[in-house]
Amino acid sequence: METTFAALGVAPGLVDALKQDGIETPFAIQTLTLPDAIAGLDICGKAKTGSGKTLAFGLPLLGRVSKAKPHRPTGLILVPTRELANQVCTVLAPLASAVGRSVTAVYGGMGFEPQIAALVGGVDVIVGTPGRLIDLMERKEVQFTDIEGLVLDEADRMADMGFMPQVQKILYGLSGDYQTMLFSATLDGGVKQLVARYMRDPIFYEVESDEPTVDEMEHRFLFVHDMDKVKVAAAIANNSNRTLMFCNYKRTADKLVRDLSKEGINAAAIHGDLSQAARERSLVDFSSGKVKVLVATDVAARGIHVDGVDVVIHYEPTDDHKAYIHRSGRTARAGESGVAVTLMLWNEENAIRGVQRRLGLSEPIVEMFSNDPRLFDLRGWDPKSESATPAP
Repeated sequence: METTFAALGVAPGLVDALKQDGIETPFAIQTLTLPDAIAGLDICGKAKTGSGKTLAFGLPLLGRVSKAKPHRPTGLILVPTRELANQVCTVLAPLASAVGRSVTAVYGGMGFEPQIAALVGGVDVIVGTPGRLIDLMERKEVQFTDIEGLVLDEADRMADMGFMPQVQKILYGLSGDYQTMLFSATLDGGVKQLVARYMRDPIFYEVESDEPTVDEMEHRFLFVHDMDKVKVAAAIANNSNRTLMFCNYKRTADKLVRDLSKEGINAAAIHGDLSQAARERSLVDFSSGKVKVLVATDVAARGIHVDGVDVVIHYEPTDDHKAYIHRSGRTARAGESGVAVTLMLWNEENAIRGVQRRLGLSEPIVEMFSNDPRLFDLRGWDPKSESATPAP
């Protein structure tokens, strides 16, 4: 018999709101953490994007926090990027409304006025990035003395991006008896220090099966030629439903969008040099299917939480095995599977073989041109069955 949200202790109003959205069966991380989180205990979850952690922390938080006074929210969710702030807010806002609470996203790159107006009106839960929250603290527009529930989401990414000093400055401003829930893909380094310093006897949870791993994806490594590379990428995208392409540089991302357009592919870019409105528009167009290819850089991609991505293309390969998993995991969300394709030029072989060794991948690297029929179904094609250059 499947567990239900009601059986886990979720408030009836939230259960009904979930049901209206077609959500009735909890993910594994939710089944594990919700009872203790609803009981008010500190929770430390090791979980990656796509594991269902937003509801794992959002439901207990919305069930716990009281109505806020002006400038003094009762719930705070810290996230590393603007895109993630919007994603979390989009998921939680309708649920909050169902139980008489409010949620707003607070981040840089946008004007202060609407965010301050929300605080003046007494918003209950803030989903914010560290930099903008500190700006608002210094302007005396927000106080964290009434916080009843704190969430640190993707804490590892905040550490990677150098946000730990800002996070600690914010946490210094919290007082009183509040619950802390921390979710992170790793629990070492700066994250471990956060847990030790700011959490009270946390209960640790980990759901390995919900995390993207190399075993949950199909991997294809293609040796391509520079003049044919865009056409290869276009051929793959043409035979896929939704494709995410990664570049190492912003200028390459913009150029790739233009080049794909010449091949008849409707694509959009998302990277740090674009305005927040442009980034949000690209993400919405990709999520809705208006564009079938999203071209992203690594930093911007942290907030891309879109289901149904069946192919990830490493257009500019990474030499970091962790970055490879992070990128490729966008096609292994919430139990789905997909194909991760690396396009390799002649001078990139050593770096790619290094990534393969670190991840224990034995996939061969196969030379391929844009008119190759195997590009029509990369998932169905088994490169190990053919003569190819094997990985060491």
